[in-house]
Amino acid sequence: NTLEVTVEDNGPGIPDNMKDLIFEPFFTTKGIKKGTGLGLTLCYDFLQRMGGSIDVQHRLAGGSIFRISLPLYVR
Repeated sequence: NTLEVTVEDNGPGIPDNMKDLIFEPFFTTKGIKKGTGLGLTLCYDFLQRMGGSIDVQHRLAGGSIFRISLPLYVR
């Protein structure tokens, strides 16, 4: 059993050559003083520790699709 969440945005998208980099600490495309580059890193680490995952895809019409997956534990 898995919980899956999909989040879509309408930004410029993420080029294929940057998909792996966006989850690295301090990587940002925003420039100086406009972000720390830690948000996606923290999400990635949290999801990995919980047995889940996060994936990103570029939309042809622009924007990105983030898919988050977490296992469900039933007591």
